[in-house]
Amino acid sequence: MKREDIIDGLKGGAIIAISSAPFAILFGAVAVDNGLSVLDAAIMSATVYAGASQLVGIELFGHHVAPWLIVLSVFAVNFRHILYSAALTRFITHFSPVQKFFAFFLLTDPQFAESVKRGEDGRGVSFEWYLGFGLSIYFPWLFFSTVGAWFGSMMGDPRTLAIDVLLPTYFMGLVLGFRRRSGFYPVVLASTLGSIAAYHFVGSPWHVSIGAAVGVAVAALLPLPASEPEPMAEKAEA
Repeated sequence: MKREDIIDGLKGGAIIAISSAPFAILFGAVAVDNGLSVLDAAIMSATVYAGASQLVGIELFGHHVAPWLIVLSVFAVNFRHILYSAALTRFITHFSPVQKFFAFFLLTDPQFAESVKRGEDGRGVSFEWYLGFGLSIYFPWLFFSTVGAWFGSMMGDPRTLAIDVLLPTYFMGLVLGFRRRSGFYPVVLASTLGSIAAYHFVGSPWHVSIGAAVGVAVAALLPLPASEPEPMAEKAEA
């Protein structure tokens, strides 16, 4: 066990856990407002573990939408994780199948962003760091979503407190963390325009996946950078 990697992961994940606490509370409150019990909200957070998708799913559930449409909508929002998994794989080739199972279950937006940064700057992505980072976000998410569900009835409509604006603000900061990468601005611009157009002509939540697909298409058409960082999976094993 690499104690330093575990501590480093716990520290990094704790910062994300604090910033994501309002989202977890928001989900819990919205879940109760849409007819779920506190236990139901806790189980959903523990098993689905996908903030934006949980919010989309629970809103549709509250409007009594057909189950197959809820599943399809959640898939549309979470489609980006397929892209995350493909991009992350080269940094975790040294993980065992069991380790990869836990790695992909704990895969979130900040987990992906930090893992890629570590892999590209030479620190490597060890399983100890990955697990420490992931669990220090997972358990607080479960706790705060349960708290939100428990006190949701006292909070009323969480949107009146403007808590919902924190989610897009957080994602904006996450995206800007990659602004120095080659092709960042044309890809983000294309994805933004594609998402806006899809929102108006197709509707939510499909604009999320369509915007991502447009960004991927533009990225594929751009020329490769002069030099590409080498995966650091081997270094993480040492």
